[in-house]
Amino acid sequence: MNVAGRSEHEQKDIGATTGFPAGERLSGIVEKVTFFNAENGFSVLKVKFEGEREPSAVIGYVAAVSEGEHIEAVGAWQNDKTWGRQFRADRLTVVPPDTLEGIRKYLSSGMVKGIGAHFADVLVRAFGEDVFNVIEDHPERLLELPGIGRKRMDQVVSAWAEQRAIRKIMVFLQSHGVGTARAVRIFRAYGEEAISVVTSNPYRLTLDIPGIGFRTADQIARNLGVPTDSPMRARAAIGHVLLELSSAGHCRIPEKMLVESCGTLLDIPAPVIGDALKQELSIGNVISVGEAEERCYYLNELYRAEKGIAAHLRRLMRGKLPWRSTDTMTSITMAERHSGIELSESQRNAVALALESKLLVVTGGPGVGKTTIINTFLAILGSGRLEIMLCAPTGRAAKRLAEATGREAKTIHRLLEFDPHLRDFKRGPSNPLHADLVVVDESSMIDVVLMNRLLCAVPDHAALVFAGDVDQLPPVGPGFVLADMIRSGAVPVVRLTEIFRQAQSSMIIVNAHRINHGEQPAQSAGSGLSDFYIVETAAAADIRRRLLQVICQRIPARFGLDPLRDIQVLSPMNKGVLGTKALNELLQETLNPGNRKKLVRFGTSFAEGDKVIQLVNNYDREVFNGDIGRIVSVDEEEGSMTVRYDDRDAVYEAADLDEITLAYAITIHKSQGSEYPAVVIPLAMQHFTLLERNLIYTAVTRAKKLVMIIGDPRALALAIAEKRASGRLTGLAQLIAEENAEGIRQG
Repeated sequence: MNVAGRSEHEQKDIGATTGFPAGERLSGIVEKVTFFNAENGFSVLKVKFEGEREPSAVIGYVAAVSEGEHIEAVGAWQNDKTWGRQFRADRLTVVPPDTLEGIRKYLSSGMVKGIGAHFADVLVRAFGEDVFNVIEDHPERLLELPGIGRKRMDQVVSAWAEQRAIRKIMVFLQSHGVGTARAVRIFRAYGEEAISVVTSNPYRLTLDIPGIGFRTADQIARNLGVPTDSPMRARAAIGHVLLELSSAGHCRIPEKMLVESCGTLLDIPAPVIGDALKQELSIGNVISVGEAEERCYYLNELYRAEKGIAAHLRRLMRGKLPWRSTDTMTSITMAERHSGIELSESQRNAVALALESKLLVVTGGPGVGKTTIINTFLAILGSGRLEIMLCAPTGRAAKRLAEATGREAKTIHRLLEFDPHLRDFKRGPSNPLHADLVVVDESSMIDVVLMNRLLCAVPDHAALVFAGDVDQLPPVGPGFVLADMIRSGAVPVVRLTEIFRQAQSSMIIVNAHRINHGEQPAQSAGSGLSDFYIVETAAAADIRRRLLQVICQRIPARFGLDPLRDIQVLSPMNKGVLGTKALNELLQETLNPGNRKKLVRFGTSFAEGDKVIQLVNNYDREVFNGDIGRIVSVDEEEGSMTVRYDDRDAVYEAADLDEITLAYAITIHKSQGSEYPAVVIPLAMQHFTLLERNLIYTAVTRAKKLVMIIGDPRALALAIAEKRASGRLTGLAQLIAEENAEGIRQG
């Protein structure tokens, strides 16, 4: 039975809050623990209820459970189409049994350490139904029994007290609106201190318990009677609002925006927020910059990251080049002869600037020669004894960089030697990289925190080259470092705009630049095959129908591309009939049909042959955010599956399934740093809040051989016309400029 599949599917619905209203109350003996998730307490049990002949399936959450224990379940019966009749418990509690047989099974279950099957029989024969009172109130009577010494007595008393504490904590948390699943997490985090921690400061849960955010903690606080204008609530609200704004990419938040956000979202008066801000500033959680109307606030981590980046850039721009000076133009000419590629004047100037600079930014769109410049630069320097390191933010981007240069390239995390046990990088100021030159590709994807960690690991003598397309979407994390470096005016920048002859035949490249300049894309006038198509249709149902048609029939027939391996659907959003969730269900049904082995998570089936994407970095498994693979096997009995990523396999257990999702369709944001043979982009007016130029530009530039936009021409026109600034509130450009000016003053 696929118990793990069922558990992942149902965990989201049970116990996240108080769940069901009070329902039927049943009690019985646990005959089998079919599945138990130690992380959150989700359980699938076989329970013999009083008055029933056969055991029944029960699903719910409990802090700990063993066979033989007596449980009380509150919930409702249901007939699941997959699992049949089962009791879906809103509340599941282990209670001391009230029959001699139940007591014997409970004591021998292993829950009370020091009591096994034999000793359970001895206790029941000696004390009968009074055994629990003896253990709790008169434990010294245990010493009357043969073979029981003080050590075992102490062990039994301690274990019994622990079980009592668990029950007390769970009852307290549930009585204050905490669902069982979260109550289990809280108990596991704080142990016997759970009640005092939650009572004294429920907002601490947001820092200590994964999956509990401000709003959940706030509701618990309300249930505990914490007033809405409590200073404790105001301080937590400041952190919450700053964190929410950082999730939208912002670092430096104006005071007015922060105070108004706290007031509007959380109904906290401005004076209370003002006092709370002073407290947060005094302990360093929040940093203030500027004065009066110009005052802004940072989360401490983001302020340190921006300050660190500015200081490290200044440090790295100083000093001598790590290579001997040469006749630049002669070196470039020799490199051209060796490669057989004649550089344009702008490319020669770019290579010359790279050879003369300790730090350089190279930016530009597709087909403008970024790779040619880097390869020429590396060819000139690579013949010496320099230690050269290449890196990129994602595994796919690092692989592309390695293929383009013929040199080893790593992800930034691998370069910095991330230690999954320490949850930190081994490389840093005290253990810098052994490098004379570091080349960083896809730099537009790097947020402020990761960039700061990278820069602090680069030694003083080394040179640094950043390459990236600043017109693409900004990073998923806070900040927009590449854009801020360029805006600062303090860092040497090469901006490439000329599309080279070999790239001009590609309508993908031509149209990417047209879109970036605010022009509508052109379509090939000839009757032959093109690499760029627009299929105009307005209704969402028609877009879905045509999308299926081109993926399953037209593209494979006309271009010989495999629907699963070569074609990637990129949607602007996750929700809606044209969002990734709905499109994944549609494409899975069409491209991977049949009764294959599968697991189920939150209603999503993962079957053998499905295409999936990793959503977070997992260093133990060496699979990273954005990696796309195929499910090659599913073990329904064990609740596990194997996914193949390029040339390596990764095994996922039931508890890991929230790290992946189906990848027939992914968001455009998730596609950053990747390339696919063919890209299909559904566009409709329902996406209008997200439509902007750099979104479409990023999607188009992900394709190597074919782009097909299917949708409403009004949506495409709206997106191309909507050129927003990065919209990110940061102070980095100013900090870089100030550091540079200080460096000039100091000589």
